[in-house]
Amino acid sequence: QVQLVESGGGLVQAGDSLRLSCAASGGTFSSYAMGWFRQAPGKERDCVATIMWSGTSTYYADSVKGRFTISRDNAKNTVYLQMNSLKPEDTAVYYCAARSDGRYYYRNPRLYDYWGQGTQVTVSS
Repeated sequence: QVQLVESGGGLVQAGDSLRLSCAASGGTFSSYAMGWFRQAPGKERDCVATIMWSGTSTYYADSVKGRFTISRDNAKNTVYLQMNSLKPEDTAVYYCAARSDGRYYYRNPRLYDYWGQGTQVTVSS
């Protein structure tokens, strides 16, 4: 059973930066596609960024392009989300997810097999 544990969330001001981390255990992390998703109150869970197993291909939602960067360290079984120039509309619970088939990146949350518990990111104006 794969376990994902997110960390790094918090309360920041608009324009600040945060780095989220997601540590994986119990599986073959280096073969997984990984994704970051977020869900604001009353809204659906949306894809923020995804990365294939090798890290060579990534996807970003239009709303975060140029501000967020997803990366992974397969030696540390960890995926990161560097978030710069944060805006109040980035406020949400951020979830890390893993898909066993890591050959591509996947935007659809239904395609992911494992999920973390989420970490709150709040951006004040």
